[in-house]
Amino acid sequence: MVFGHKIIMEKQKTKLIKILILLPCLWLIGQITVAANLYPYPATGSYTTGQSFSVAIYVSSADQELNAASGIISFPKDKLEVTSLSKNGSIISLWAQEPQFSNTAGSINFEGIILNPGYQGTAGKILTINFKAKVSGEAPLTFISGSILANDGQGTNILSSLGSALYAIEVPLSGPAAEQGESKAVIVGTPPAPLVTSVTHPYSDSWYKSTEPEFSWNLPTGTESVHLLVSKSPQVTPIVAYTPAINYKKLDSLDNGIWYFHVQLKNQNGWGGVTHFRFQIDNQSPDYFNIELQPEDDTTEPVRSFNFSAHDAISGIQSYEIQIDGGETLTWDDDGSHLYKTPILPPGHHTAVFKALDGAENFLVQTAEFVIDPLATPVINEYPKILSSDEPLIIKGQSYPDSEIIIWLQREAAEPQSFRAETDENGSFVFLPDEKLRNGIYTMWAETVDQRGAKSLPTEKYTILIQPTMFWQIGNWTISFLSIIIPLIALIFFLVALVWRIWRQLNNLRTRVKKEANEVHKTFHKEITTLKRLAQKNTKLMGKFLTKEKLTKKEKETLHKLKEDMEQAIKKVDKEIEDVNRQVE
Repeated sequence: MVFGHKIIMEKQKTKLIKILILLPCLWLIGQITVAANLYPYPATGSYTTGQSFSVAIYVSSADQELNAASGIISFPKDKLEVTSLSKNGSIISLWAQEPQFSNTAGSINFEGIILNPGYQGTAGKILTINFKAKVSGEAPLTFISGSILANDGQGTNILSSLGSALYAIEVPLSGPAAEQGESKAVIVGTPPAPLVTSVTHPYSDSWYKSTEPEFSWNLPTGTESVHLLVSKSPQVTPIVAYTPAINYKKLDSLDNGIWYFHVQLKNQNGWGGVTHFRFQIDNQSPDYFNIELQPEDDTTEPVRSFNFSAHDAISGIQSYEIQIDGGETLTWDDDGSHLYKTPILPPGHHTAVFKALDGAENFLVQTAEFVIDPLATPVINEYPKILSSDEPLIIKGQSYPDSEIIIWLQREAAEPQSFRAETDENGSFVFLPDEKLRNGIYTMWAETVDQRGAKSLPTEKYTILIQPTMFWQIGNWTISFLSIIIPLIALIFFLVALVWRIWRQLNNLRTRVKKEANEVHKTFHKEITTLKRLAQKNTKLMGKFLTKEKLTKKEKETLHKLKEDMEQAIKKVDKEIEDVNRQVE
């Protein structure tokens, strides 16, 4: 019995230890899964007394589905009044208790259920509260209590936090506010209202697309804290404190409209004056832009009219940009008639691109295509095909009465030149240029322009040859002939002189060569004669020597060979001298 009792005690002890170990784990799991909260939006704002505004209550549960939410909200009954509650857009599908409010108690309560599969997300709208501002001051909005139940079959409360909001209520100004106003410091020695600048929204009366404005200001020595606030009221005391003081602030995405950025500095003497910096945001295209081409009875009308209808609720329509046929972009300001007229356009098919721009240069684009028919092409009845330069150029034709005829003349590859002629009441015209035209081949065509500026298509192109007079042609031919003959004669004289000079130089060279050859011949002849005498003398001596002396066979052959070589050399020299004499001759 004792042994069994000990076993039971040990089992219970072991079970207790397991429970003690498991409890922290369960608590930790519960902490991990709890990630839901209730919060109002917007969390801040500035409104004037008598102004109505709305605050939405949202639920966030990013980690787990929820199927129920409830809460009690408190608001200052002396500063705010609830005018209505709206369930439009709510994720609650079944209300356990209809949302209620009490302006006497300054409270709002709600309790609702979300059917399966529940809701999981970060911005589930529960209801919208419509307030009306009563008196100036700070108006906090806080949750007294709340709960968010998980869709886990057990109704686990996964609420992790309750949000709050703080709104500023001010008395409205009488008359427009300055672009950057100042509220003077009340306490002596406190910082003056700082000068606020913005790189994104530098000019308070201009509109900008950026929804994330940036502001900066200087901090005087001794500045401890700064109060900031952005609102749509021109003069509000800022309530969001930054300690230590900052001198730069970038705001997150703001809605379109006119805003005010309020800055107040604090030193050891207290809070100083307030700066109210106005800035304007518009990042939306105009609401609409419509164009309508006005009908014309006469399809040759060179000026077409368009009726514009455009609207922008935020910054307003400021101007229009117009581009026709891909040409230069023109800016047009509406004079209030909303009727735009094109410049005078030539006949043919046209494409127009219209752009309506608002104050922040957001725009809408419309296009239109239209056709302008040409006037009837003028008729050329008479023109000269060949013309002497001393004869006048006369061109005759027919077109619309009391209209203008543009005559185009293009000389060869030069740029075309335009001339003008007028038609009479019968439509006839005669063109006679004021100045004589230069000689050459001309291409001529014509087109009609009426008093409205409407044009016709050009006529076919005609060729006109303007040539010099016969006397001028003969003189020109003579000059051309002489210009060829005279250089040719000069060239012949030059060649004759050149040949004569070369012949003289060759003759002089020949004389000098002949003289030198004669001198060489005499010298060679003299030397050869001397050599021949010596050779003959030596030959005789050799003969005697050969007869008297006894020589070997080899020596005799050598002497005999020497004799023959000398005779051959003499013959060759004589021959070369004769050849030189023949060449010189």
